[in-house]
Amino acid sequence: MATNSTTGEGLETLKAVVKSTADLITQLETLLHSIAVNKVSDTIAPPPSSSSPKSIDALSLAHDSATLIKAHTTKLSLLIINEPFTPSAITKVLRELVAGPIPALASAVQVCDADKYTSVAREDLAWRCYRVLKELKGLVDIIPLNGKTLPNAQKNGSKGDRGSMAATGVVWAACDDVILLKKLGIAGLLIKKVEEYRDTLKDILEELKEYNEEVDSDDDDDDDADAAQHDEVTNVTDQMQNTHISTQQMLDDLMNPRHIPRDDPDKIRERLESCLRRLRLTTLLYSAIIKRRLKSLQFPPTKAQAPVTQRLDEVFPLLKRLPHRFGEVACAFYELDRDAIDRAMDSCFFDAFAACEMLKKPWEGQKDEFTEWAEKFQVGIKKPD
Repeated sequence: MATNSTTGEGLETLKAVVKSTADLITQLETLLHSIAVNKVSDTIAPPPSSSSPKSIDALSLAHDSATLIKAHTTKLSLLIINEPFTPSAITKVLRELVAGPIPALASAVQVCDADKYTSVAREDLAWRCYRVLKELKGLVDIIPLNGKTLPNAQKNGSKGDRGSMAATGVVWAACDDVILLKKLGIAGLLIKKVEEYRDTLKDILEELKEYNEEVDSDDDDDDDADAAQHDEVTNVTDQMQNTHISTQQMLDDLMNPRHIPRDDPDKIRERLESCLRRLRLTTLLYSAIIKRRLKSLQFPPTKAQAPVTQRLDEVFPLLKRLPHRFGEVACAFYELDRDAIDRAMDSCFFDAFAACEMLKKPWEGQKDEFTEWAEKFQVGIKKPD
């Protein structure tokens, strides 16, 4: 009877601790998500520390917290699937998580001050830590409260539900993403982001080059072109009358880009050639920014580099937005919409010019090799021909 009573008390304690752990994680999830989308300033004070916030390295704190969460997740995962089921052991692991690494992970984001680390890095860290807590809560929700270990169906997953093993693996992956940040460093993180933006620009460049080559390779004579056009119109008309035409076929027709006509009354081809030249220049700008600006960064910045984080936070929205803007340019070309092409191109090249201007000066001093290159870039982006 004493054993049953003890077990019952242990289960009741476990239920209470599971609930309080889930509540804390939910509260911190909300905070981190708000920081990640830049919607709120600090609203929850970090736990007391012997060190002042300015002396704490945010990435190191996040690294250590994520490492501990990963280790505790492993313990938790094993305790809920192996006999004998021990509520007190699970409770101990949860209390250790609540007492240390869970709030510390949130504190790491709070001490990641934008003036010291950039808003870009702060928001990125918040997203990564938010994901750790979100996935950890998913594992906490799986903890059995009936005094028995998880059955195989809940361990391995069934009917589309994620099992405890898969949930554990997802927590590990989220922790690894946070742990990686310390190795990357702030400069490494910014370089990685700009490389991703540049790679997207290169993909768009290749797509537009292929589109341009398709246009240039059209060597049919005018009569054949007119006949083909007539056949195409007839074919579309027949399809519209055919009630059995598939939705997929209609979507395929809509998704296929229209070719530039031979007479090209709106000078689409001329615009495309101009766009390709300036898009190539823009990809070079991203490479130059990585080499001449980001790789020379030091964090935290020296007093002489005080405005560095502010400059970075001003330019990064432009660098991030440009691939999307060039995607809109490509769509406008595929639609042969001259006015939309002109508007989208103007927006793209204005942003590229502005981004270059923001980073023209070095972090210290007034001029360097990049400054001279940037001046030539700005001339080329305005008048590529």
